[in-house]
Amino acid sequence: MSKVIKYLPELEDEEQLYVAQLMKSMTEEQAEHFARVYRERRKDPNVTLLAALAGFLGLAGGGRFYLNQVGMGVLYLLTGGLCVIGTIIDIIQHKKMTRKYNEKKADEASILIRGAFPAPSDRGLLPE
Repeated sequence: MSKVIKYLPELEDEEQLYVAQLMKSMTEEQAEHFARVYRERRKDPNVTLLAALAGFLGLAGGGRFYLNQVGMGVLYLLTGGLCVIGTIIDIIQHKKMTRKYNEKKADEASILIRGAFPAPSDRGLLPE
């Protein structure tokens, strides 16, 4: 848990626990690079909420576009947020939607960093 607090102090709750699990076995170098990559890729739940709220102003699907769910964003845009019901659901579930997106990005960043900066114990296991 100390690595996540050291490198990503802005994380909270479930996101912090998830990222702490990923960082637990990382070296300091890997953790530092992971934090930099993850910070660039993660999305803020408050921005997701604001984008979803824009659906009431005629910009339905903003939260979906923000989370790179382009297909659903277009569907919401063309159907008025699925007659506003989808927009309301997105407002209620904005944290869950953002957490799922961020977990996927954390997994991708972890794989990327472990491949680019293998731990000393892993270096002997790599094929030459």
